[in-house]
Amino acid sequence: MGVSAFAGETPYDDPNDFLPHDAKQAALGQLLFYDKILSGNKNIACSTCHHPDFGTGDGLSLGIGEGGVGLGPNRHAGTGDSRIKKRIPRNAPALWNLGAKELQVMFHDGRLSFSDVYGNGLDSPAQEWLPDGLTSLLAAQAIFPLVAQFEMAGNPSENEIAGAVHDRIDAAWPILAKRVRVIPEYGQRFVEAYAHIQTPEQVTIADIANALASFMSFEWRSMDSPFDAYLMGDDTAMTPDQIAGMELFMGRGNCAACHVEPLFSDHKFYALGLPAFGPGRTRVFDFIARDVGKMGHSDDLNDAYRFRTPMLRNVALTAPYGHNGAYPDLRGIIEHHLNPEKSRENWRPEMAALPDAPWLAEIDFIVQQDTREMARQARALDIKPVDLDDMEIDQLIAFMHALTSDTRQRLGIPKSVPSGLPLD
Repeated sequence: MGVSAFAGETPYDDPNDFLPHDAKQAALGQLLFYDKILSGNKNIACSTCHHPDFGTGDGLSLGIGEGGVGLGPNRHAGTGDSRIKKRIPRNAPALWNLGAKELQVMFHDGRLSFSDVYGNGLDSPAQEWLPDGLTSLLAAQAIFPLVAQFEMAGNPSENEIAGAVHDRIDAAWPILAKRVRVIPEYGQRFVEAYAHIQTPEQVTIADIANALASFMSFEWRSMDSPFDAYLMGDDTAMTPDQIAGMELFMGRGNCAACHVEPLFSDHKFYALGLPAFGPGRTRVFDFIARDVGKMGHSDDLNDAYRFRTPMLRNVALTAPYGHNGAYPDLRGIIEHHLNPEKSRENWRPEMAALPDAPWLAEIDFIVQQDTREMARQARALDIKPVDLDDMEIDQLIAFMHALTSDTRQRLGIPKSVPSGLPLD
């Protein structure tokens, strides 16, 4: 098979394909991204679960949010009264290329997308209470972890943010905005970065979200891998195994049917039959510890157990894999795609990277005791087996590594943040 229909054309690394860049807004967003001031108890930042040292993830299958201690795979579930009350239901998604304009939907289950169903241009968990002034889908995405109880907000009895969220989702955002704008350095930076802000008192959560989006879009735009160099005519950019893996990916492996260039995702939703564990995300009235995927948002039975196709650039940096991080390495997730039934049978709980939390142990794998639920998930399968041998799987893995760009950060990790709170 030929290399690509795009060979010889303009490189994919075109700034016009991403959110517009403003240096002052991106620099402001950098500080906010690493600052724990945006969490209810001031003890967790966006960077805690999306750290550049771990491929902009956390290296865990299911994240450890509010109440956890540490960073990355060494993060633990906390102790005493402040220990975590629940694992984050899904794997922390990587942040590469989230500022691409082609993205129309976000989150594993697609609960944020462009739509006018609520009259504000977006279908989101905030419904008609979404704040005005958000300039991108990525900016809208950025505000939801701030008010998620087990991610960054904390429990209602612990702080004013969590208490406000308990009343209504939009009640906490003005409190967070005030927290930020009363810090003199932040107030001044907002005035300097935005033409519509003359005084710090005018800063809203939308301005904070727009700054975060500007930073993330600029910092983690990654479109200059060996694969891209190969497309542009550098025959030495990829190894023979990587080239063979690319041809399998585009051809007999059928990977490219869903993982479409240039971001290697069609942004659609599929049921893959991944091994089930964790607290899951369900519909509001569903009390089973399971993850129903897109159906949890759409309430459409046709969406049951379907999850968004992940983008694959820098995928070799973002283990573990799957919406719940079921597989610790690329071989595991590739083998699952090739033969879901066999992989489910061979999967073992110890393959999941779950920091020890004995008080949650009963919940962690309880879904697997529900034989009817397991049968429903096994039947919901949108992929068909593909027969590849071990050498061909190695070649596919090699190609995944060819999608890794130069990951030197543009702005990097700040030495300190205006709130004075410690960095992770």
